Amino acid sequence: MRILLVDDEIELTDPLSRVLSREGYTVDAAYDGTNGSQFAQAGTYDLLILDWMLPGKTGLEICQELRTQGKTTPVLFLTAKDTLDDRVQGLDAGADDYLVKPFELRELLARVRALLRRSGVESYSTTLGRLVVADLELDVENQIAYRQGRMIELSQKESQLLKYFMENVGQLLTHSQIMQHLWQDDEQPGSNVIAALIRLLRRKIETGSESALIHTVYGKGYRFGYTVIE
Repeated sequence: MRILLVDDEIELTDPLSRVLSREGYTVDAAYDGTNGSQFAQAGTYDLLILDWMLPGKTGLEICQELRTQGKTTPVLFLTAKDTLDDRVQGLDAGADDYLVKPFELRELLARVRALLRRSGVESYSTTLGRLVVADLELDVENQIAYRQGRMIELSQKESQLLKYFMENVGQLLTHSQIMQHLWQDDEQPGSNVIAALIRLLRRKIETGSESALIHTVYGKGYRFGYTVIE
């Protein structure tokens, strides 16, 4: 999944680019509106993150140009403009979402995921029976996952657990919630079974230099995703 980030604040753009890259996205960055517009016109992106006030050409103008051309790529505005009139103007120009600076990183990441899900880029398809989060894909019906070109065979419980995680990215899932989801009305096993199942799943989906996806929140449970938020 490709994201174009256009913002003239280098102290924001560069760290944010690194964070998005760690989340599994491919990120192109531009620091002015002229280059940002050229990137947007020439590239195929799944999401544009645009600052409103840019040298050369504003983010508003970039968005308006794309919409005039019939392009429907989701646009998220990052801006210090925070009045109701500003927000209405941005949305009327064709933006899909609007986040006022300064912002919380985890809110930005949640909005990115939501926009990608809304556009069908990062979403679960009941037709295809596949769940995709960044570079990990799960074929639910066949109990097979794919990551960076490799096929990962899963047991029934491993597949059920991974599906549960991928449908709840960034959410704290307690041991009790996982237990009830996996065994439901069946007689539930000892609590150490969850830990053992997590270890097996980690070994399969996190190998070599691949980023960790399953994060332990000690004494509480687990979170799934590239960034763990305590």
